[in-house]
Amino acid sequence: MEVLVVGSVALDTIETPELKVEEVLGGSASYFCYACSFFAPVRLVAVVGPDFDSRHVEALRGRGVDTCGLEVKEGRTLRWHGRYFGTGDTRETVKVEPEIMLKFRPAIPEQFRSSRFVFLANCNPGLQAHVARQVQPGGVIFADTMDLWIESQRDEVLALLKLIHGLILNDQEAQHLTSEKDLIAAAKKISALGPDTVIVKKGSHGALMLMDGKVSALPAYPMCAGVCDPTGAGDSFAGAFMGALARAGELNAKNARRALAFATVVSTFCIEKFSLERLREIGMPDIEERYEAYREMLAIEPLKE
Repeated sequence: MEVLVVGSVALDTIETPELKVEEVLGGSASYFCYACSFFAPVRLVAVVGPDFDSRHVEALRGRGVDTCGLEVKEGRTLRWHGRYFGTGDTRETVKVEPEIMLKFRPAIPEQFRSSRFVFLANCNPGLQAHVARQVQPGGVIFADTMDLWIESQRDEVLALLKLIHGLILNDQEAQHLTSEKDLIAAAKKISALGPDTVIVKKGSHGALMLMDGKVSALPAYPMCAGVCDPTGAGDSFAGAFMGALARAGELNAKNARRALAFATVVSTFCIEKFSLERLREIGMPDIEERYEAYREMLAIEPLKE
């Protein structure tokens, strides 16, 4: 089944203690598309300026992404410049040029509106709600958010929660949204506001999922080689999760737990190199091999044979 994603396509400049890369492909929807495309066909809705290199569009199409919802508008493509410190756990935004996204009010192509799985990647919650109201009833809608929107547009975020089936956010965002330090308590409070499924990413400590009142928790996959570039890890996580769900064809506890494991694994590939370079190199056999290693790592022998 196809997955519809609405989000940002950007050009990123990224600095780490070891290296700096300039104007590489980035944006929440770009990472999502690459990760999701290993599992299911992707339909992209986003906006770029005329300065956006057509080679990036061809690369997305090469992954099987339907880009007929990628609009080209007057202005500069979204740009983000970030700087990471230490092992990548902390970063600062050096500069951002969001103007083209501020004016973006997408009209979802008619052939996309029947998508059974929809992901509203991190962007203005009013825009996310605008999209959620355009898709046909009966689909599964997940969304992402961030501290900026929780702080500056809290009412819009709360209104969005009533329109979606699932929310994916990190631990700090969950705490900020609910004022709860305990992440399970935070997830339960978020679920009471609308979404039946809440996934809280904990970075190097894994992720937990609350679904229909029941909690599942997975540790992070051990990264022996270290982290090169954390940019896009969360968006790749979401892409793999939604893609695995779409491949399974239904949102239920069994499928969601497996999708959570795939999401954990795929995000580890993303951070091994800058931008989408590592995701471009791997194939499904690489993901399945790491998934099996992860599954074996989690296996616990029964008390009685």
